[in-house]
Order: sequence, then C-alpha cells, then structure tokens
Amino acid sequence: MGETKTVEFDPFSRDFFDDPYDTYADLRDHAPCYYSEQYDFYALSRFDDVVTAHRDFETFTSTHGQMYEQLATGEPTDTGSIISMDPPEHTRYRKLVSRSFTPRSIGNYEALVRDIISGYLDPLMGRRQFDILEEFAAPFPVEIISTILGVPAEDRQQIRHWTDEMLHREEGSAMGSQAAAEAGMAQGMYLFQLSQQKRAEPADDMLTALIEAEVETEDGATTHLDDAEIAGFGTLLAAAGSETVTKLVGNAVVLFGRHPDQWAKVLDDTSVLGNAVEEILRYWAPSQYQGRYSTIDSEWHGVTIPKHKPVFLITGAANRDPRRYHDPDRFDITRDPGLGVSLGHGLHVCLGAALARLESRVAIEEIASRWPAYEVNEEGLRRVQMSNVAGYSSVPISVS
Repeated sequence: MGETKTVEFDPFSRDFFDDPYDTYADLRDHAPCYYSEQYDFYALSRFDDVVTAHRDFETFTSTHGQMYEQLATGEPTDTGSIISMDPPEHTRYRKLVSRSFTPRSIGNYEALVRDIISGYLDPLMGRRQFDILEEFAAPFPVEIISTILGVPAEDRQQIRHWTDEMLHREEGSAMGSQAAAEAGMAQGMYLFQLSQQKRAEPADDMLTALIEAEVETEDGATTHLDDAEIAGFGTLLAAAGSETVTKLVGNAVVLFGRHPDQWAKVLDDTSVLGNAVEEILRYWAPSQYQGRYSTIDSEWHGVTIPKHKPVFLITGAANRDPRRYHDPDRFDITRDPGLGVSLGHGLHVCLGAALARLESRVAIEEIASRWPAYEVNEEGLRRVQMSNVAGYSSVPISVS
C-alpha cells in the first residue's frame, strides 16, 4: 500500500465537484478500501476491485438504492425501477427494454438523433459567442430520449429540469433538498399520468411498448407492468438519457479545446469519434461512482467492509488507475479503450449505453463540421453540483 498517508474523500465537497482526480490517486495508492468516518460508507477505487464488486451482486446489492441518502437508511428502496433490483427480478424486467437498446436497434434512431442535434446547432450559426452547454448539450439529449419514450413535445424540457433538481446537492450536504424530493415526486406523477394516457390512447413509442409487454413472473406465468412500474422505467430512462450525454458532450468540448492535437485528429478523420467517445468517458466520466449496499462482510486490501454498509464503487477513479491504463492522466483518443466501466459494468451496465454513444458521436461530428476552430472561455466554465454526476453546467465558447 506504500507509505502511510491520511486520505479524505468527501463526495459532497467542492474538491469532488471540481476535480477529484488527485484525491482518487491518493485513494488508489493509500486507501484502496476507504472508510469515511464522517458519512459511514466504504469506497473502492482500483479498477480490478471496482469491476469485481460490480459483478458480485450477492455481496453488493442494488436493492437499497444508489445514492447516499437511500443507502444510509439501511432499508431497501421501493422505486419500482430496475436500477434498484437484483436477479432474478432484475433479469426479468431488463428483458422488457433491452432489445430496444441494442446497438442494432439504436442504429435506427440515427436519423432522428442527427435531425434533433442539427435543430439545436443550426440556430447558433452566425453567432461568434454562445454557451454550447446551455444552448445545445443540455437540451438536446432529453429531447431525444423523451421523443423515443413518447413524451409530448411541450413537456420534454421539463423532464430535464426535474432531473437536474433531483440530482442537485448543496456543497457539504449529503442529503437531497426538499426541492429535490418535490421534483422527483412531480416527475414520477407526470409519468404515471402519461402511462394512464397511453393505455387509453396507444401510440408508436416506448411507453406504449412497455405497457403492452408481458413480464414473466417467478412461477412462470406472465403479467403486465402497472402504471407505477411504467413511471419507474420512464424516470430511469429519462434521467440517464439526459444527464449522461449532456455531461459527456460538455466535457468533450472542453477537452478538445485544451488538447488541439486531439481535435486535429477528429477534423482529419471523423471515423476516430467512436474511439474518442470512449476516451472522453474514461478521462472525465459523467457518472463518477455507483452506490451499493453490503450484504455480508468482505475483505479488501486488509480492510473489512462489514455487512449493512453503503459502498461506493468509484468508476471515476478506476478509469485513471495506472494498474490498468498506461499513462492514465493523458487524454489520447487513439488509446485502446479495452474494458470500460464509465457506463457501469455487470448487471447494471447502462441500458442506454448504445444510444449515449450514438448521440455523443453525432453531436461532436456536427460541432466539428460547423466550427472546426473554437476557443473555450475558461473563466466562464461552471461545474454542476450533483449526486455522483460530474460535468459542466456552463461552457461558453467563441467560434471563428
């Protein structure tokens, strides 16, 4: 473990919101199984450990939620969402939507994705300065996933605003605010009522497909999802489908602005963008950790994680582990991505990973075709303060 060094990791601090990577290095080297006395959680930060824990749902269950305020209660959650399920229940429910999110299925959405992205970028043409996060990267992803789900056009951006409020955390506060709770209730109720509407008036969209799908029960019979379960699916897909891509595209603009040699590779050959997206995900993961709850005692690097404790699997730290990656702090879009964990791993790998990759690739390609030369206003950059989500809320740029 190397020399003794005191390490402090606070996922609700300014250090975490702004730039946790020095802290991550200290965690990996000096406290690979970290215990927080302040918050009473454990954290794993090395790549191999994070992968192993992701695969071991019997030791690290998802049934107690993913965010600290859920895990800290010590009680199972009742969200009706697959993100809070373990097998066999998780397996049955994931089958319902997984076929709609295979790479082949997602390829059918490329025309829709490109059309929506162009619809947000084209009005910015002719302007010399604008905030590419606020005016583009923030609104377009939720427009796409909401269209696929079947949310009416006039309500799609409201889904994003609810999600942002749900995830926001004040510096130093481990718990969500009353406003966050109210936003979650409002979004859940909206999708519950929309499900009822789709039952009465079916349409060619994913919510209707979920309503009509048959779910296999434990005894081998079949049943259908109720409106609360539909709302749970909708909330998960809408949140994941908006936040991840927003942060990824914002991060991409900043990273390419700081690494013109890598941007030149994109401009020279956009076929590198698939690999570039993987490197952006590795270098600045939009989701920095995933929460689990320990069901039994387990030992990691001489430290015992007792049963019934919150555990953070820090994928943001795993992504920079020199035990896994050569020169991990170097941004290199030609790097062989290998096994990635930025969009989760194991049972709970991101359901919309293929869609997120498609949206991000097309977004960067369309930016490059319009503004091959741009500069980021570094002083104007602003980061979000969110539970386990990292990235920018403001990315002002100047274009030629």
